Amino acid sequence: MKKAKIAAAALGSAIVVLLVGQISGIREYVQEVRSQWEEATAVEVWGPATAGEQLMELIKLEAERRKQAPVDATVDRVWKAIPGYNGVEVDIEATYRRAAAAPGMPVKYIYKQTPPQVTLDDLGHHPIYRGNPAKPMAAFMINVAWGNEYIGPMLDTLDREHVKATFFLDGSWLKKNPDVAKEIQKRGHEISNHAYSHPNMSRVSRERALQEISKTEALLKETLGVQNKWFAPPSGDYDQETVDIAASQGLKTVLWTLDTVDWRKPAPASIVRKIASGVEPGSLILMHPTQSSAAALADMIKAVRSKGLTLGTVSQTLSAERIMDSTVE
Repeated sequence: MKKAKIAAAALGSAIVVLLVGQISGIREYVQEVRSQWEEATAVEVWGPATAGEQLMELIKLEAERRKQAPVDATVDRVWKAIPGYNGVEVDIEATYRRAAAAPGMPVKYIYKQTPPQVTLDDLGHHPIYRGNPAKPMAAFMINVAWGNEYIGPMLDTLDREHVKATFFLDGSWLKKNPDVAKEIQKRGHEISNHAYSHPNMSRVSRERALQEISKTEALLKETLGVQNKWFAPPSGDYDQETVDIAASQGLKTVLWTLDTVDWRKPAPASIVRKIASGVEPGSLILMHPTQSSAAALADMIKAVRSKGLTLGTVSQTLSAERIMDSTVE
C-alpha cells in the first residue's frame, strides 16, 4: 500500500508537467510513468493503447485529484440560513481537446462549476446574516433612510476603488430623493428594499408590515426599474412573520455580520479596526451614509482586501457562484 501511494504521488506530479509533443515522446513518457506504477503495485495500468487514449487517461486521473465538491446551503443555529457554494471540476473533454491541439505545451486544465444539491431556496423562510465561509468575498450593505450629505463622497470612494455595494433604500426617502437614487444606480450599485418608513417590523401589524415592504417594492420598480431580491429590516428588527411576509413578496430577509455602528459617530479609525479584526469570508458589513463611514470607507476597503477577500454586492456574496482563482490549480 505504501508503494502504491508513492507511485500515485509520482503519477500525479508527472501529470502536472506533462508535455504534449510528438507521439513517440508521449508514448515514452506514459510508459515510464506506467512502469513506475506497475512496479510499485504489481497491477497493470493500461493495456495497448494509442497515445491519445493514454493522454485522456492521464487527464482523467489528474481531474480526480483537482476536483472540489460543492457545499450545500444549510441552516445554522447562530447564523441562520447560509448559502451553498459551487464545487469545481476539470472539464475533461475540453481539456483533452485543448491539450491535443497544442503539442509541445503543458496541459492547461479547463474547469467547470458544479452546483450544490441544496440551495437557499430549498431551506424555507430564514433570515441570512452571512455568505458561505468557503467563499472569499464580502459585501458592503449601505442602509439609506435619511441624510444625503455623504452619499456623493461615498460613491466617489467606491468608484475609485472599483467596488460595488448594495444600497437598501427606505421607501419614503426614495420618494423624496429619486434623483439621488438614480445616481446610485447609475454608478452600478445594487438597490434593495429597506421598508417604507423605518418601523420596528416586529412591532407592527401584519397588514402594516406587508404595506411597508410592498409599497417600497412598488417604488423601486416604478422609479428605478429594479427587480429586487433582498429585504433589510430597519434597525435589524424582525420576527418570523416579517421573514414570511418578505418571502411572500419574493424577497429574502438579509441582516449583517459586522456593524460599523456609524450612527453613534465613532472615530473612523475605530471603524477600520473593527472591520479589519472581524471581517471573514462571507461577511456582510453594515453602514449608513454618515461622516464616520464616509471617512473610513477607503481604509475599510483596504482592510477587507488585506484578508484576501473580494468585495461584491450582497447578491454576489450570497450566490453559490464560485470565485475561480489559483486555488483550483
